[in-house]
Amino acid sequence: MRVFTILGTLVALGASSPAPPSLNAGNPEALLAKRQAAGATYPAHTIDMPIDHFPHESRYAPHEKGTFKQRYFFDSSYYKPGGPVFLYIGGETSGESRFSNLRTGIIQILMQAFGGLGVILENRFYGHSYPFNTSTTDELRYLTTEQTIADNAYFAQHASFPGVNGTLNTPNTPWIIYGGSLAGAQTAFTMKTYNSVFAGGIGSSATAQAILAYPYWYNPIMKFGPADCISRLVGIVDKIDDVIRSGNQRAIQEVKEVFGLGALKNLGDFAMTIAFPIGGPMNYPTNTWQELNWNPAYSGEDFYDFCSNVTNPFPSENNYKVDTQLSKYSYGEPWTGLGSYADYVKKTLIPMCESGRIDSTDPGCFGTQNETYYADPTNGGARSYLYSTCTEQGAYQVAPAHGPSLISRVLQIPYTQQWCTWAFPAGKYNRIPPTPDLQAYNKYGGFNIQAPRLALIDGNVDVWLDLCYHSNLAPSPRISSDIHPSYLIAGGGHHWDSAGIKNVSAELDYIREAHLWEIRTVGRFIEMWTER
Repeated sequence: MRVFTILGTLVALGASSPAPPSLNAGNPEALLAKRQAAGATYPAHTIDMPIDHFPHESRYAPHEKGTFKQRYFFDSSYYKPGGPVFLYIGGETSGESRFSNLRTGIIQILMQAFGGLGVILENRFYGHSYPFNTSTTDELRYLTTEQTIADNAYFAQHASFPGVNGTLNTPNTPWIIYGGSLAGAQTAFTMKTYNSVFAGGIGSSATAQAILAYPYWYNPIMKFGPADCISRLVGIVDKIDDVIRSGNQRAIQEVKEVFGLGALKNLGDFAMTIAFPIGGPMNYPTNTWQELNWNPAYSGEDFYDFCSNVTNPFPSENNYKVDTQLSKYSYGEPWTGLGSYADYVKKTLIPMCESGRIDSTDPGCFGTQNETYYADPTNGGARSYLYSTCTEQGAYQVAPAHGPSLISRVLQIPYTQQWCTWAFPAGKYNRIPPTPDLQAYNKYGGFNIQAPRLALIDGNVDVWLDLCYHSNLAPSPRISSDIHPSYLIAGGGHHWDSAGIKNVSAELDYIREAHLWEIRTVGRFIEMWTER
């Protein structure tokens, strides 16, 4: 299967491939390349980061005593002596993929407001910040939440900035840490664990709660997506699942062939492929609801293009005929929109499989049933993210157990778990758990994560909202305060506050107000720090 790109958070992947698919928590590679194409570039610097921050913990035995070159990038163009440092946690992508945050995004906004220096820290096991030449199961034992957040604290205490006069390490200089999506959770966990190191932190769409099954990813799409598109998708999925439940192999094959996917042997692979325009489990090749953004320069409109096809009031004659082709399996009821849905898959997705071997793991193709492919230990961001998903984070995108669904109900935990089993065979010193060890992640607080001077900001139409502080699943109301500030952007998506246009006053009002709140909040954090 082609390596599709990460969640939020999950963003561009590491340079190496092949690698298993991973959760899309940010933006597909093409969109990130678009972001990188314009504006300033920043040279890479490295810090000698300890591979193992916990030499006495048995889980990391035998312990590595060495260091690795961890990359960082910084912008001092706004810096004034005595100003703060704004640390952007790179998350599940390369450092270069985050440059827009220094150019026009949240870090640029804060640098300008406070005369600060902005820096992007590339996470361990992403970009070019790999401790080892490969990522075997044994080597990946150093990719844990606690090791990653220890990097953040170590960096703030030891980093240097060539060309900038003076030492800017904490605690003499106030450091504000920021991250979005997974990096937002890491920001929150850093503030919880190393609160004395940082003057403050902002976790944006911080996916702080680990759960195994995450059907809630599709809820905002169901609730806020175009109603006629959602209705047609739900109806089509219901009919597909009725055919699958019938066990009629001839009917199932005919359904697959309508989409041009008759060669796919595994029902999960078929279900995931037709879910790509919506967002398949952990990976997808086109922009989905998650990749929409208030800033057109960063937004991917594929989702609306897809829905426009499904709801086309004037479908071609051939597409219209397909709507009734399978009526014999639904008591004569037409599959309204099926022809246009299938046409989109044939014209947009299938051409990505250049080899034509639909049921293979060739680049762009749609088969996943290849254990050897997943077990390749080549360094790559997708492999790293899958490891974290399989060991700590969970959040497998699945169909709901009850009620309407945008994806086929064959997509459940075992379909994703098989990738974990294949990708990470037991090593000499490390083996992955049968299902993710959620407590290793949730011990930091989960839905109720709080720390002094930690701000949490979310968007109410974000597909990852229900893993965040403002989750609909959270056990208590969210009340903001100066010491524990929080903000929910009405109409906001996945860490939409990260983006900017280098002019806060000209932004859309609901984004402008969020940015002004962040500026005020950071101001209070710095004041608290200097008065301590």
